[in-house]
Amino acid sequence: MAIVFSNNKDKFKLKKSALIKKWIEKVAAKEKKTVGDLSYVFMSDEELLKINQQFLKHNTYTDIITFDYSENKKISGEIFISVDRVEENAKKMGTTFEDEIHRVIIHGVLHLCGYKDKTKIDSDNMRKQEDKALRVFNALTNE
Repeated sequence: MAIVFSNNKDKFKLKKSALIKKWIEKVAAKEKKTVGDLSYVFMSDEELLKINQQFLKHNTYTDIITFDYSENKKISGEIFISVDRVEENAKKMGTTFEDEIHRVIIHGVLHLCGYKDKTKIDSDNMRKQEDKALRVFNALTNE
């Protein structure tokens, strides 16, 4: 099992990576899953747009793309995150960059756990699950 964070984006450094790994494992466990290999890659809008165009045939910017390689109860995948988009979304949502990057990180995990977000109902449920997971992160931070 390995959770790896890599960075293609200049001037970006993920803070609290050891705590985030512990958090991801805890959220997965609450979903009755174990963590296999998870690879997070932080990049620019333009880099993620190219992935979106090449693999999903979408010509739009997005904050996250998750490729799911999970088997049975073990979640594994590649998660690509646009730091630019997270930064912009944080401003739009009136939240901090740190809170938004954590939300997006766990959003990918929740997809791997089976949560969807294409419909309004699914999207609302995903947001509730993100909020619940963020409370777990905050509790870990305060331990």
